Amino acid sequence: MRIPFTKMQGAGNDFVVLDETQARFGLDTAHYRFLADRHFGVGADQILTVRPSPAPGIDFEYLIHNADGAEVEQCGNGARCFARFVRDAGLTRKDAIRVQTRGGVIEPVLQADGRVTVNMGAPVFEPGRIPFAPGQVPAEPSGSWQQWPLRLATPGQDTLVRVAVVSMGNPHAVQLVDDVATAPVLLQGPLIEHHPFFPNRVNAGFMQVQSRRQIRLRVYERGAGETLACGSGACAAVVAGIRLGLLDAEVDVQTHGGVLTIAWAGDSEPVMMTGPATTVFQGQIEIPDDLPNA
Repeated sequence: MRIPFTKMQGAGNDFVVLDETQARFGLDTAHYRFLADRHFGVGADQILTVRPSPAPGIDFEYLIHNADGAEVEQCGNGARCFARFVRDAGLTRKDAIRVQTRGGVIEPVLQADGRVTVNMGAPVFEPGRIPFAPGQVPAEPSGSWQQWPLRLATPGQDTLVRVAVVSMGNPHAVQLVDDVATAPVLLQGPLIEHHPFFPNRVNAGFMQVQSRRQIRLRVYERGAGETLACGSGACAAVVAGIRLGLLDAEVDVQTHGGVLTIAWAGDSEPVMMTGPATTVFQGQIEIPDDLPNA
């Protein structure tokens, strides 16, 4: 099976975008893994699929599959690339687009300077909706909010870390670090991702606060590993920093791939994310018929 695709990136977080507005390709988990494979496929952190409107008042449906083939609820950097793709492909003439994702409806807006702003919706803090199941482990007060202790089985000894837990349509556990450059992202990231407190796994954020308006961030993404940027992770980190009393209402987030600007007015207000979205190249790829499903 040969399918067309577009390769895009937002702050270094890279995607394969598939247009299924006319017909579906019938892809399964193995196909998504193949497309994301950097040696045998196109290579990407996530696969983004564009589908027609599923309901009145919605412009498109947006599916996200991680590099491991699993479908996930949300991807902020992908949302910006999605908006840029449908506009550049002539699928819409709107600047503001309403998009249905598995995590809810989002509203990307194309700006005059080429960047895209995405209304990521209001953050979710209720443990059952994240989902987060700490059992009898109590939260620890921190600033005007709280953090949760997680015990990680690191080599040689257990390590105790403290995380702020929030959902941006997908689950995030954010911990404060002194220096993201030396933070044990690759060691602790997978342990946090698969921690039993998170029944659907979790994205692990490592945040260094530089000032009340600037942070540095690394994220070990669920099903993808560490990426150059994570839009929903940037939103979760800023929300956590604001609730902990460390950040102002608008913050620049420095990632390995570039800068994202995150704004949140608090309470049940939506989180607004602004950043770049760039087309890298277009092409076609032949997908083998005998891919393993395991």
